[in-house]
Amino acid sequence: MAFSTLAYSQAEVMPWGNITGIRKSGQLFEFESSLKTRSLDGQHIVSTAKEKQSPHFSRKGNDQVVETNFNNLFFKETVTDLSGGKIKVNLTISAHTDTTTGGVYFCIAVPAEDYGEGRFRLFGTSDNTPKNFEGAEKQDYKDKVKEIEFKSATRKLVVKFDEPTFIIIKKDGGPAKNNLQLYVSISPNSLHKGDTIQRSLIINASGAIDKKPVTLAVNTALQGRPFRGLGGNFRLQNSKTDPQVIDYCLKNLRLAYGRVEMPWRFWQPGKDVDPTMFADSGKLHPAVKKAMEMAHRLDSIGIPVILSAWFPPDWAIVGKSNPRPVNGVWGNPLNHDNMQAIYASIADYIFYLKNKYGTEVKLFSFNESDLGINIRLTAKEHDDFIKGCGAYFVTRGLKTKMLLGDNSDATTWQFIYPAMNDPEAKPYIGAISFHSWRGWSNEILQKWADAASKLNVPLLVGEGSTDAAAYNYPDIFQEQTYALQEINLYIRMMAICQPASILQWQLTADYSPLIGGGIYGNDEQLHPGQRFYNLKQLSLTPKDLFALPISCNKPNISCAAYGDSGKNSYAVHLVNNGTTREVTLAGLPGNIRSLSIYITTAKLGAKQGKPIKVVDGKAKFKLQEASFTTLISE
Repeated sequence: MAFSTLAYSQAEVMPWGNITGIRKSGQLFEFESSLKTRSLDGQHIVSTAKEKQSPHFSRKGNDQVVETNFNNLFFKETVTDLSGGKIKVNLTISAHTDTTTGGVYFCIAVPAEDYGEGRFRLFGTSDNTPKNFEGAEKQDYKDKVKEIEFKSATRKLVVKFDEPTFIIIKKDGGPAKNNLQLYVSISPNSLHKGDTIQRSLIINASGAIDKKPVTLAVNTALQGRPFRGLGGNFRLQNSKTDPQVIDYCLKNLRLAYGRVEMPWRFWQPGKDVDPTMFADSGKLHPAVKKAMEMAHRLDSIGIPVILSAWFPPDWAIVGKSNPRPVNGVWGNPLNHDNMQAIYASIADYIFYLKNKYGTEVKLFSFNESDLGINIRLTAKEHDDFIKGCGAYFVTRGLKTKMLLGDNSDATTWQFIYPAMNDPEAKPYIGAISFHSWRGWSNEILQKWADAASKLNVPLLVGEGSTDAAAYNYPDIFQEQTYALQEINLYIRMMAICQPASILQWQLTADYSPLIGGGIYGNDEQLHPGQRFYNLKQLSLTPKDLFALPISCNKPNISCAAYGDSGKNSYAVHLVNNGTTREVTLAGLPGNIRSLSIYITTAKLGAKQGKPIKVVDGKAKFKLQEASFTTLISE
C-alpha cells in the first residue's frame, strides 16, 4: 500500500533541532548541527540535545520546524529541503528577558570518520587556501567568511551564509573528540528583552554514493534463542482514542506478548481494605475494570499477559506519592513494614483476574523501578522483592513468575545483577526485561544477552521505541527518520540480544503507530503509517524460529536472521540505511527454493514483491533505498 499521507525527509531533523545529516538517493551524508549558548568566560556551553529542552516539532510541506526555549532564549528553526543534498536553515532567536551570554552559535560537527583526512577552505576572506584538519588540534581557526567547504576523498560539505559571518573551527573536546566543530556566530553579545535575530544559511552535502553489491551470509547450523514474535503494550490512558487503535492492531498484527497495567492505587487504596470483597460488592474502580478486561481480551486470543504496576497506593510506599522528580529523584520506595500486605494485594489482583475473568498472568513487574517510575527500588531491594513476592505467589498456588529488571533503559544493567546472581531468586524469575529508550551500543546490548544466557530465561524488550519524550512532539511519529531509526534499533537488538519479543510502546493511542482518528488532534481518517507497516512486517516472522548468525559486508545495513531446520522455515530482516543496491544472500539450506519478500519504505507499506528464487542456497535481489525488507522462506 502507498501511504495516504507521505512526509519524505531529505534533511534528517531531530525534534529538538539538531540536524543529523542529509539523505541523497537514500544514503545519509552525516554531520550534526546544534544550537549553543556560551557563558562569558567560555567555560560553560548549553546545547540543544535529546531530553534537554521541551521542544515542539512540526512539518509543513518541505519544511521541518522546531521551536524550543533555553537560557531565556526562544529559538525557531525551519529546515527546508531544496534539491538533492541541499537544504536551507532559517533561524530566529528572541530574548524573553535581558540575557548575558558569551555568544549564541549554530554549530556543525563534521565526523572524523568521513572527513578526518580532508581539508577545509574559507571563502570571502583574503586567504582561501585549503587547510588541513589536523591543524585545528593546535589552535582554533577564527575568521569572518561568506562560505566554508569541508572536503575529503569521498565527501564534501558546503555551508553558505546569507551575509559575511564570524566562524570558529576547532577539534571537539567531548566524547567525539576527533570530530571537527564549526561554530557559526549568531549573536556575539548579550541580548536585551525583546531582541530578535534572524539568520539563514544553505548546507549542501555531496560525495560518493556506495552502490557496491552487498553480500550476506547466514549460518543455519548454529541456532540461538527463539523469537516468539512482536509484542505490544496496552496501558490504557485515552478512553476515546485507545479502542480504535487497539482494535486495528489486534486485527492486523500477530502478537506474542501483551503488557497491561495493574492500577494498584485503585485496586486497594487502603491497607485494611479487602480488595476482592470490595470488587465483589460492585465497587470495582472503572480503571481496574478496564485494565482487567484488556488483560482478558489478550488472554482470550492466546496472547500471554505481563502485568506491571506503575502507581502504588499510599500505604505501600514511604513518604508522599512522587509522580514527578523531587530534587532529581523519581518515585517512592516500598514501605518495608508492609511487605506481606504488598505481596497479598498483588496476589489478590492476579487471583481476581484468574477467578473472575479466566485470565492467567504470566509475569509480574514494577515498571522501571530502577529509575522510580513510579516505585523506586535499589538493586538489592529488587532482589529481595523477587524472592519475597515470588515465594508468596507459590504459597497462593499462582503460576505467575517475576520479571527481572523491567528497567527504564539498557544502560542500567547492573540493577539486575544481585537477583541474577542470587540462587534463591532464580526459581521465581520467569524472564528478563529492559526498555529500549536509551543505551544502544553493541557492548551494552550484549550485557542483556549474556544475562539471559546465564539464567536461561527469555529476554524481553518490555518497552520498544527510541524516544521516551516523543509524545511531546507527536508529529515526529510520521517522519521517515523516526520510523527508520526505530526499526533499525529493533533489528540490531534482535541480532545482538536475541529477545523472545519486543513489546511496542504502545499499541494504543499513546505513541500510536496509526495516524488520524482524532489522535494528537489529527482528525484524518485513522490509517497506518510507516511505523505500523514496520511492525506489521516484523510480525510476519513465523513463530518460534531460532536466532541465526548472519554477516554483512556493509556497515550501513542492519540484519537479523531466524530459522528452524526441523520446520524448514527461515526469515531474514534487513534495514538498509543507504541507497538501492544488489544483494546476494548465501548460506540457505539447499531445499529452500524461493523466498517471499516484503518491503516498507516512506512510500511502501509492507508491500509483497515477486518471490525471490533460491539456487544452491543463494538468493539474489535488490534492496530498496532507506528501507526495511523481510524475506521468509516459502
